[in-house]
Formats: sequence, structure tokens, C-alpha cells
Amino acid sequence: MCSIFCREQGIEETGITIRQDINAATAEAAQPRAIGAMRVVGHLKSGKSCLANLRQSGALKLLFPRRVSGLEAVMINTAGGITGGDRFSISVEAVGNCHMTLTTQAAERVYRAQPGQTGRMDTRLRVGTGARLNWMPQETILYNHCSFQRHLTANLAKDATLLVVEPLVFGRIAMGEVLSNARFNDCIDIRRNGQRLYYDAVRLHGDITAKLSRPAVANGANAMANLIFTAPDAGRHLTFLRDALPDTGGVSLIGDDLLVLRMLAKDSFVLRKSLLPILDRLTDNGLPLCWRL
Repeated sequence: MCSIFCREQGIEETGITIRQDINAATAEAAQPRAIGAMRVVGHLKSGKSCLANLRQSGALKLLFPRRVSGLEAVMINTAGGITGGDRFSISVEAVGNCHMTLTTQAAERVYRAQPGQTGRMDTRLRVGTGARLNWMPQETILYNHCSFQRHLTANLAKDATLLVVEPLVFGRIAMGEVLSNARFNDCIDIRRNGQRLYYDAVRLHGDITAKLSRPAVANGANAMANLIFTAPDAGRHLTFLRDALPDTGGVSLIGDDLLVLRMLAKDSFVLRKSLLPILDRLTDNGLPLCWRL
């Protein structure tokens, strides 16, 4: 469906190239699927964080709001959501003391998938020396009968700062939807100078709502957020975060520079209400406007 080749910019090395093979056996049965790829690089120029390189294709587009500090990019999925067979590839790099924030225009929806088909999203982040990257998409909403797999990898320089937050909502709660049959695989892998700092994997298949109802799993919660913050001074936020968290959340300082937080909530409204002041603190009052709407 689409290919991106740019040897002089090193695009192939980032893994952003996407190819969909079509043959006689699959051409008739294959249904249209969304494919999107993007690569964005930010750097510091004349003391300001600005765009150094941008490549985008297919269903993934970026908007750059004005009148914000640092470099902020808003991702838009023009396909309107994700379903089985969709493929998305994202590559983000902050270099040279650049400060970047990546977010989404609205919540992402993961729709019902055809049997045997899975939607996939692969995200690769790279944060250079002295740079900061905030990866903070808004909620991902899983629909019943969805099948979705996502994988996020991050590579950091020694003194780089990274904030990752991934809010997740299990079903359209206002409509009384339950996830009686769905598949969700999630993996986050963060390394500094090649050494692994954090690895987390979630695998939920089948009757997800029933699994979440167990007291030792989520005790009936329908929304959750996973947050990772790594910075040389990460520890100074620990007391604030513990005071700000509800009883259904917890935070730990792992080592000297890594905060890991997980929070459960009965719905996305309650989740966001607790999450916003935490994100405001960790972004130094730099929360994107679309998060406040």
C-alpha cells in the first residue's frame, strides 16, 4: 500500500517502511485496510525546539499547534480508528536538547475485527543527549470483538528525559458495552544506552470484562493508565504523586531516575480526573490543550 525509502535520512533503519503483499490467493478476499507511517525528528535551533525532519504517509498525519512552548505534534488517524488488519508505524526522535510532545487529537478507537485479523501499531522513540520527549496519546478505547496489538520501544541517552503515558478504556462504558470476546496485547520496552530500564507486557484475551472483575486483577475497573517517567531528578516527584493518586493507584521509584505509575478507575472520566494534575506536574504545566478539552 505504501513505502517510504529515504536512505540519506536513514528512514529504513527506523523500521518505518511498510509493505503489504497481495497475491492471487488473497486479492479477492482482502478487504481495504488502513496503513499509516510517520517519522518526525525534532532538534534545537537558535535556542528553540523545532522540526528537523518529517515523513508521513497513509492514514497517519501530524498537526503542529502554534503558541506552545517546545515542539508539540498532534497525531491524527484519518481512518477514524483501528480494526483488524490495519498497520501503523511511528518513529519519533528528539535530539540536541530538544523538548518534544506527541499527543493525539482525541481518543483512539479500536473496532471489531474480522476473525483471524489483528490491528497493529509499532512505536519507536529515541531521545538524545539533553533532550526530552513526552509521549502522551489520549485514551485508547477497546470495542467488543476487537483484536489489537501494540509495541512501544524507547532508547534514551544518559541524561535524556522521557514521559510515557498510555490510558486504556475497556469498552464503551456509557453504552453498557462489555468486552465478552476481545484480544489485546501490549508491550513497552525502554532502554538507556542499550541497557534495559523497564519492560512491561499485557495480554488480555477472551472475556476481558470477566477477567477485570476479579478482585486480584482490577476489581471491576473499566479504565486504567500506565505511566513511566525517567529523568535524572525523577525522585523529586514521588511524594506529590503518592498524595495525588487515588486508592486504586500506585507509584514506585525504581532506581534513582525511573518512576512507574499504574492507576485503575471505574471509567475514563474518573481516570482522567486523577491523571490530569499528575501530567500537569510531570510536564511542568505543559499539558497539551487537546487534553484539557
